[in-house]
Amino acid sequence: MNFIMYDRNFLKELISERALRFGDFVLSSGKRATYYLDCRQVTLDSVGAKLIGAGILEQIKLQQVLPAAVGGMSIGADPITAAVITVAAYENIPLKGFMVRKQPKTHGTKQFVEGPVKEGDHVVIVEDVVTTGGSSLDAIEKVESIGAIVDGVIAIIDRLEGGAETFKNKGYKLNSLFTINDFKINK
Repeated sequence: MNFIMYDRNFLKELISERALRFGDFVLSSGKRATYYLDCRQVTLDSVGAKLIGAGILEQIKLQQVLPAAVGGMSIGADPITAAVITVAAYENIPLKGFMVRKQPKTHGTKQFVEGPVKEGDHVVIVEDVVTTGGSSLDAIEKVESIGAIVDGVIAIIDRLEGGAETFKNKGYKLNSLFTINDFKINK
């Protein structure tokens, strides 16, 4: 039973109102842009998190193999992961979450990947905004190094600046809740 409904139009409004900024920005990819998407303004909001979790879970349920876990590069993917696994729990879907560190911890287990994901698990990488795909590719590399199988990447927004092609060339598929074209921005 689907307890939490995905309202794509309402999520689009939230992103437009809270996350989309115009100006002169340097992105994490190093590219310059006239707009910036600060999706944390939505992923760290209770209503936004609920909608994102429901939307990404909808995408996950379309896959041939239901993954064992979802996660991505900390810190941007952490609230997305939490939202998706929480919505999954309401739907009685057994889904775990994980976080990928940029650097391993210097103490304890000294791992890059934190959470109950193990060798042989099918996983999906989640991301807020994909530009070139570099952050998600880093996460993929680290998750595959522990023997997990990456089934693809799901982003909130694809900026349509080469990320999907990069993933495709490496054998992964990118799905997104939105592309930048949904926001009618003059690039």
